[in-house]
Amino acid sequence: MEKKKGLIVKIIAIAICVAVLVLTGVFYEQIFGVGSVFNYDYARNEIVNKILWFIPAIISTVCAVIIGYLIYLLVNLIISVIFERVSNKIKTVLTLLKSLLKWIIIIGVIIRILQAFGVDTATLIAGLGIIALIIGLGAQQIVADVIAGFFIVFEAEFKVGDIITIDGWRGTVTEIGIRVTKVIDASGNVKIINNSDIKSVVNLSSELSVAYLTISIDYDEDLHKVELVLRDNLERISKSIPAIVEGIYYKGVTELGESSVDLMFVATCKETDIFQVKRDINREIFLLFNEYGITIPFNQITLSQREVNPTPYEKKEVKQTKTAKEAKGFLDEQTAKSKAYDEENK
Repeated sequence: MEKKKGLIVKIIAIAICVAVLVLTGVFYEQIFGVGSVFNYDYARNEIVNKILWFIPAIISTVCAVIIGYLIYLLVNLIISVIFERVSNKIKTVLTLLKSLLKWIIIIGVIIRILQAFGVDTATLIAGLGIIALIIGLGAQQIVADVIAGFFIVFEAEFKVGDIITIDGWRGTVTEIGIRVTKVIDASGNVKIINNSDIKSVVNLSSELSVAYLTISIDYDEDLHKVELVLRDNLERISKSIPAIVEGIYYKGVTELGESSVDLMFVATCKETDIFQVKRDINREIFLLFNEYGITIPFNQITLSQREVNPTPYEKKEVKQTKTAKEAKGFLDEQTAKSKAYDEENK
């Protein structure tokens, strides 16, 4: 509802702006021409007459602001339409272009306003060149931000839509402007970073990500049995999770904990899916272990003798023909398939 009201207000504002421009064009000679109605002395008071003489300049200022505003809206609309149909790299260039055009429009409007009030803008711009040089020596940070922004875009270190980590902050790039970059995290918090302050970036979207999971089993469990259960079911679990690109691979026993044997699993997926993939794998393996009566331990203090709570699932038995040799063969096969993950993380 609020969005609809905002749209209606914007349409009314645009209609008023267009009407002002049309009326100004219709009465252009009467306002700005040689015989302008504002060129006459209507009052004996000199101050009142000077105020009247400034009315054309004020009207010209309003028109300049309106034109600048309408141009910005048009540019924004065009970029928004294109934005939905292009790659992330093009989106990054568009956000930078949008930021640049905004400042060009603002500078153009300011120059037009100064001209309306009789300022010699040519001389002013020439003088501003010297002033800009002096200010530039004291505004090196801004210049550095602008240059860094262009390097970020054209070297494609990261793009709008990429998930990155900067100084421990993980989020999605929403905008790369001339001076700052905006990154939003999963909670909706926006971090605004000066482009020149971006020294070290981890682009998590440039390649597929690896989801590492550790799932524990009880020391009382038969490891051979668990590995054979995994052998017979991991492929099925992988196919049931569409976001997984490659895997799931069983990496073996990663640690002998205080009260558990910890098993490691890996799978590749897009960075945008990594947390959901981990949740899905945890769920499926939990259900699998319950199905076969494999106990997942929990923190406890043993006073005498621990009794395992009965499982709500019907316990399935592993066929006796499946031996420790078969379990070792499965582990060796999985180790060979997932060898790349070890090499990349040495």
